[in-house]
Amino acid sequence: MENKTSSGNVHYKPPFKFGLGGVPLGNEFAVVTDKDAYAIMEAAWSAGVRYYDVSPWYGLGLAERRYGRFLHNKNRSEYVISSKVGKLLKASKTAKNREYFPFSPSPNDVIYDYTASGTRRSIEDSLQRLGIDSLEIAFVHDISADNKYLPTSWQEQFQIAEKGAFPELTRMREEGLIKGWGIGVNTPEPILRVLQVADPDVCLLASQYSLIDHKNALNQVFPAVRQRNASLVIGSSLNAGFISGSPRYNYGKEAYKIPAEFLEKRKRLREVAGNHGVDLRTAALQFSASPDVAAALVVGASSEQQILADYTSMQTKIPAEFWAELKAQKLIEQNAPTPAC
Repeated sequence: MENKTSSGNVHYKPPFKFGLGGVPLGNEFAVVTDKDAYAIMEAAWSAGVRYYDVSPWYGLGLAERRYGRFLHNKNRSEYVISSKVGKLLKASKTAKNREYFPFSPSPNDVIYDYTASGTRRSIEDSLQRLGIDSLEIAFVHDISADNKYLPTSWQEQFQIAEKGAFPELTRMREEGLIKGWGIGVNTPEPILRVLQVADPDVCLLASQYSLIDHKNALNQVFPAVRQRNASLVIGSSLNAGFISGSPRYNYGKEAYKIPAEFLEKRKRLREVAGNHGVDLRTAALQFSASPDVAAALVVGASSEQQILADYTSMQTKIPAEFWAELKAQKLIEQNAPTPAC
């Protein structure tokens, strides 16, 4: 699918509204065996999922290898895949991989590189791990204030990407190595900035548009995206499982330090959902997929049952009265779009 800009440029956006995210398949939260990982992907494929998102970062190559092993026997024209650039992997006997992903068996260290040459190498490395010859989308990954592993400030790394990764991805788009590119981050500022200085097609907005936290994305990021005729892939709509009961909120070493107001809001959301016979996880997924700028929603899954439940949730009808009560109780913004009933 494509969006045309005012200047006549065509922006790519994923043609499928629902995708499987790769974070759990990189063993970020717990050990997922190869057998279970392939079962998850087989369940997703059998249900009709045809968009797959991954990154070299997820398990330091583990998730990409798993995706590649599963997808290389599929018809390439039947699915789309996005991966990410900015983090090169290098095998080392002294790798600090356990510091990043204690449950991943990867032998790799990570090297941050947002230069043009680093970006092209990252794409080529991903294609090798995935066993394919092109990507639909490449996201410049984690140039954001919340990334504590960056070698210098996110602003300095962004300047490197502005001169290196962004124009190189545009060239690769012209070469047909990718169909579109953008930035994939957990905070709004880098997305707003890339929309000002470059010509991205689609950005990955992670951890920023959920039932718990959506005001800033709704009122600041979405208008800027519309103005540039770009689109968004929405990630972490459950805030890394928090909405459905996880004892963490989003990602990182501080994820278990959950602000009291978020715990209280989850409690109130559960009460309203219970009053209307609505599954809160289902409501959260549909809410995050509702904005006009949301080209797709990607969800992670650590079991077959989880991906099938999430896929089913997207087809479930939720009464309009539920959404009306959320607005009446000011649990969601008055101008937040909700699913059509």
